[in-house]
Amino acid sequence: MTGTTPATDALDLAEAGSVLAAEAARFAALGWMRGTSGNLSLVLSRDPLRLAVTASGRDKGELTASDVVLTDGEGAAVGPGRPSAEAALHARVARLTGAGAVVHVHTVASVVMGRRSPEGIPFEGLEMLKGLGHPTHEVAVTLPVIANSQDMTELGDRLEAALTPGMPAVVVAGHGIYVWGADPREARHRAEVVEWLLELAAAGG
Repeated sequence: MTGTTPATDALDLAEAGSVLAAEAARFAALGWMRGTSGNLSLVLSRDPLRLAVTASGRDKGELTASDVVLTDGEGAAVGPGRPSAEAALHARVARLTGAGAVVHVHTVASVVMGRRSPEGIPFEGLEMLKGLGHPTHEVAVTLPVIANSQDMTELGDRLEAALTPGMPAVVVAGHGIYVWGADPREARHRAEVVEWLLELAAAGG
C-alpha cells in the first residue's frame, strides 16, 4: 500500500480500515482495549508519510472498515474524521523507526511494571525474546519506561530518547504500551510477546 494520490489513498484507507478493525477486535477480546481505550495505525505511504489511524472515541471491539482516519506525517487528519489524540505519536514512531504499523494498548501488567520499574524493565535469557527478532534467548534487553504526558510532542521526545536497540516497544507509565513492527501482523505478534514478558515480570518471574 503506497498510495500518494487522493483516489489511491481512499482505496488504501478502506483496505487499512478492514485490517485495523480486525486487529482491534482481537486486542479487545484479550481485554487490552477496554471501553474506547487504545489505538492502532498502519502506514499507507512514506513520501509523503500517510497513516491510517483508528478514529477517536470508538469501541475497539466494534470497529468497522470506516472507523479510521487518514493522517499526515504529523498525525493531523487529512480529510474527514477525527483520529485518536495520540495519532501524532504514531506518526513519530513511524518516522523514527521505519515501522509500518503501531499498536497502543492499555494492559494491567504494563501499568504495574511501569510503576514498579520506572527506570526500565530488564529481561534476560528468555525464549520469548526471540519473538522480538533476537536470534537466540541468550540476550539481555531492557523495555524502556517513560513518563506520561498529554502533550504528544513532549511524549514523542521522551520516546525518542528512550529508544533501545532490540526492543521495539516502550511503556508509558500509568498508561500502556506502544509496540511497532513492519506490518500489522508483526506489530501484533510483538505486542503479544511484550505483554507476555510484562505479565511474567509482574508475577515475579
